[in-house]
Amino acid sequence: MAIAAVETNGQGGQWLAYGAVLVVGCVLYAICRFYPAHLPAWLPWEFSWPVYLATVLSLGWYAQGLARLPRADHPPLWRSACFVFGVVSIYAMLQSRVDYYAQHLFFVHRAQHYILHHLGAFFIALGFPGSVLWAGMPQFLKPAVASKTVQQTMDFVQHPVVGPLLFVGMIYLWLIPAVHTRVMLDANLYDLMNWSMAIDGICFWCLILDPRPSPPARISSGLRALLVIAVEPLQMVLGAILSLSNTDYYPVYEICGRVLNITGINDQHYGGLIIWLPGTLLSFVAIVIVLINMRLNEEEDERALANS
Repeated sequence: MAIAAVETNGQGGQWLAYGAVLVVGCVLYAICRFYPAHLPAWLPWEFSWPVYLATVLSLGWYAQGLARLPRADHPPLWRSACFVFGVVSIYAMLQSRVDYYAQHLFFVHRAQHYILHHLGAFFIALGFPGSVLWAGMPQFLKPAVASKTVQQTMDFVQHPVVGPLLFVGMIYLWLIPAVHTRVMLDANLYDLMNWSMAIDGICFWCLILDPRPSPPARISSGLRALLVIAVEPLQMVLGAILSLSNTDYYPVYEICGRVLNITGINDQHYGGLIIWLPGTLLSFVAIVIVLINMRLNEEEDERALANS
């Protein structure tokens, strides 16, 4: 937000704001590094520069974009609120005491990934922030974002076949017992897992919740609804297996040390239910939103035809 407040004073003010962001980050890093036992639960459990910068810069660029765009081009207030909520919720999952509990309880880990891959990413996509972020982004970054490499990558990950496969595949990949054990004992792989879940979730839900007709949207409303229906059964199967099985597939949490007095089987059952039930509900909500957007686009086409 500080970026939006001072950038209007010129290029010097813009760099001053970025400097302030770095200073605040250094302060957070120092207190998290040297005084971890004295911090409240909402401050970072383990400070991460990438998460901090991604959060602050995205919110700052969004605020700057609103300041630059004409009032007529502003998104509805509810879309801005959705975007901010989504960004803040992902930050909270990665930089609060929740992340500590996610490393010591399987069901908290699954709740964390539900926010990263589903709910938080869902709200970011529902905010439809692309035009505002583009308006607020520094000019020197725009050529990189608009580059052929970036656009081809987005075309690939949001392809109607690749997108849903990645969406479900990421969940299964990180829950393969051998892979999960390795990841939970390696800080770098742990960060890779969390980042991949968040980015993949944002890409998928942006594909599904794009309110525009096709074109300019990548796929039609009907296909979007079908993709949501396609990804849901595989999530339900995985959730059912974990919530009904009597085999503890993730003994790594015994190694890490569970912070609650809960058995491994119960921990796994609760985690399976989080995969199974909230995911199903969110898919239902997504289909409803897709159908609403489809009807709104049809009504707009009818009005345009009537006025022509």
